[in-house]
Amino acid sequence: MANFKQPIYVVDAFTERPFAGNPAAVCPLAGPVTAAWMQQVAAEMNLAETAFLHQSNGQWNLRWFTPTVEVDLCGHATLAAAHTLWESGRAAIEQPLVFQTRSGALQVARDGAGYQMDFPALPVTQAPPPGELSQALDAIPVWVGTNGMDMFVELANEAAVRSLQPDMARLSRYPVRGVIVTARAAEADFVSRFFAPACGIPEDPVTGSAHCALGPYWASVLGRTDLVGFQASRRGGRVRVSVRGDRVILGGNAVTVLRGELDVPVDLSDVP
Repeated sequence: MANFKQPIYVVDAFTERPFAGNPAAVCPLAGPVTAAWMQQVAAEMNLAETAFLHQSNGQWNLRWFTPTVEVDLCGHATLAAAHTLWESGRAAIEQPLVFQTRSGALQVARDGAGYQMDFPALPVTQAPPPGELSQALDAIPVWVGTNGMDMFVELANEAAVRSLQPDMARLSRYPVRGVIVTARAAEADFVSRFFAPACGIPEDPVTGSAHCALGPYWASVLGRTDLVGFQASRRGGRVRVSVRGDRVILGGNAVTVLRGELDVPVDLSDVP
């Protein structure tokens, strides 16, 4: 089978230095390819997300895959995709980018040395804790909610969030994309961690889309709409959050750490 070469990049998002923040692979394609092939590439890259994008009728189409599933929304891989297009000269640096995705149109604009992403707000509503949640987290929740995509758990303090060692097998049984765990913080407005073992991601280093829930929640608690969150994974990352009605503006930086080539079979065609 004949192949052609496509570039592929690894970008660390929500950080200003390499080997911090959240790494995403970014694959700008000449045209659509099969979902099965994209899933195979994402499994091969074995990062939290791999972003695939191509232009169609003057618009950028963007899809995100974990090593095991396609997801509806991903912040850090969107940031990485925009960074890649601007840095590689594929998009005009002075113009915002608009991506067509499974979550609608998402805009990314440059903001000085960093980037701002316009995402949908995904507020949470209080819900009864599911069975064995305390055992799964090995912690006592003080508030539990959901936004239909993720479970949302507030703990008593920052130390409890930072020291979590959850039971991934138990967490993977809940019918959600992932579990957001959060508390107030000393050097940011709030701290969080994100666990998504059901999607092949035991712990995501920095989760932009989780801040679509974290922003509205902490804006309501703290009485402010402009916030800074710190995701306390091993790599760690800081996310600027501005709540604007039914939208959330997420701010951060990105840095490219790898540039390579990917063999793409020439006979691939896009299928659902």
